[in-house]
Amino acid sequence: MPARGRAWTAAARLQAVITTAAMPEAGKSAWCREQGIYPAELEKWCASAAGALSDPQDARATPQATRKDRTRIKELERELLRKDRALAETAALLVLSKKVTAIFNKGEDA
Repeated sequence: MPARGRAWTAAARLQAVITTAAMPEAGKSAWCREQGIYPAELEKWCASAAGALSDPQDARATPQATRKDRTRIKELERELLRKDRALAETAALLVLSKKVTAIFNKGEDA
């Protein structure tokens, strides 16, 4: 059944990658046409399989990158706290201005 009519399971994708790994480019293209998939999809599957099989040490961030990330997080947290305080102050001023307006308007009505 063509790929457009069926969903490829993870096992089927891995099998496709293994089957086409030793094929020349023209053979891969012909195989993809027979199966109803694009060669780009097959390349994505191959990259995904390679990524899943990579050593976890390769995926780890370097200490320098981790330090930069921590610094960036602290900066963002400080900025968020500053904005939260500014928002709270603005909300308090708005409430106070409404109360002042209500008090002075009440006195004028009498």
